Amino acid sequence: MEEYFGNELVKKFEEMMENNDEFYFDTEELDDIIVYYLELGDFNYADMAVTYGLKIHPNSLDIKIKKLEVLLEWEDYNTAKEMIDELKGSSMENTDFLVCYAKYYSNLGNPRKAIDICKKALELNEEENFLNNFIADEYVNLGDPFNALKHYQQALKEDPTDEYSLENAMICFSDLNKSEEAIAFLNDYLDNFAYSEVAWSEYGQFYFNRKNYEEAIKGFDYMLAINSSAVGVYASKAACYEALNQHKKAIEVYEEMLELEYTKAFTFYKIGLCYKALKQPTIALNYFQKSLREDPQFYLAMMEQSYLYEEMGGMPEALHFAREATLLNDGNLEYQKRLAFLFIDSGKFEESLSCLKKLVDAEPSRFYNWYAYTEVLMLVGEYDEAVSVLISALEYHDRAELYYQLSNCYFNLKNNTKGAETLVKALELDPSMITDMQKKYPYIKDEVKKVKAKVKKKN
Repeated sequence: MEEYFGNELVKKFEEMMENNDEFYFDTEELDDIIVYYLELGDFNYADMAVTYGLKIHPNSLDIKIKKLEVLLEWEDYNTAKEMIDELKGSSMENTDFLVCYAKYYSNLGNPRKAIDICKKALELNEEENFLNNFIADEYVNLGDPFNALKHYQQALKEDPTDEYSLENAMICFSDLNKSEEAIAFLNDYLDNFAYSEVAWSEYGQFYFNRKNYEEAIKGFDYMLAINSSAVGVYASKAACYEALNQHKKAIEVYEEMLELEYTKAFTFYKIGLCYKALKQPTIALNYFQKSLREDPQFYLAMMEQSYLYEEMGGMPEALHFAREATLLNDGNLEYQKRLAFLFIDSGKFEESLSCLKKLVDAEPSRFYNWYAYTEVLMLVGEYDEAVSVLISALEYHDRAELYYQLSNCYFNLKNNTKGAETLVKALELDPSMITDMQKKYPYIKDEVKKVKAKVKKKN
């Protein structure tokens, strides 16, 4: 298909529509125009071309089939079914119709019916590569990688340069846990197509996934020898060196990668991580800063700066970058935990509360989220709020620590009756904690004696 600016038919058709003219196009020309729009994804113009085509060629089977294709793209399945019923009698030997017919059932979630129709289409000995890929995809939808693999391999026989078939065949081998067969298949393919970028990339990835990083590097090197501008392959190769703890070599690869990239923020960040692993924090910090100059909202580099500043004793800077990173990635619970810790470490207890609340809301099953939250609430004197939170926490965790906390809150609120009742419960659950709890919560110290005395009287 020609590009738009070289497609005189498309220009002529669009000028006709804009000027409200009527020109004659034969069915073959209209087919080219409709296919152009379908490939472009412009279904409105494809439909206009179909409508105009049927106006001047009302009995054209090819244009009617293109109409069916447009209906399927629009997901107008009721009208599509009517058209299928209309065309079925005259079109069962037409590959394009059978593809649309199969697509109809595929889109409606009936892959078995779609496969049956595609197999009928294969008997016409046309579009075998496309049809085998179609069938394979439907077997994938059925969770049947064994049959999917057979058809991806058949598609590859029809067109050995089909990257889609090759990539998906390797996925099927992986799903079937057939690693030896996979590498044998790939080596056989490379024997015949030694300059296949996709095959060498798959080779590298195959060994990378199995942690055979030296062999993976070989595959990536072959790939780069064929196409030295494949940016993603540099990243994969560098990741191999990182996994081998050869961070200097990883840095060299990342520096090669920088020369090819338009957006360098992530690569600067990765170089920074390598220098961090090499225990060179100042250089690492420099690269994280370069990353942020490239992309001021790159929160990964911000958080890494926070870690480095903490290691170097710069706690205000560590807090600053952690806060900025968390603002940009609010849903990241690890960031929220880190920010809460840094707020608490800096004595900014009230600021930590919003982080801790997010943690208990997101992970109510984690006991220590509640424990830390209520500790800080008590530190800032919010005993009423702490009581409310502890009552919620006890719905998830029937733990002695929470009852000790709750009794402390009640005593601080001068509700000695509830404080004593809760302290009894805490002592019943775990009396071994009492020494630590008395140190933490001075109110409990005197009350423990009273509670123990009451318990003795009852007994």
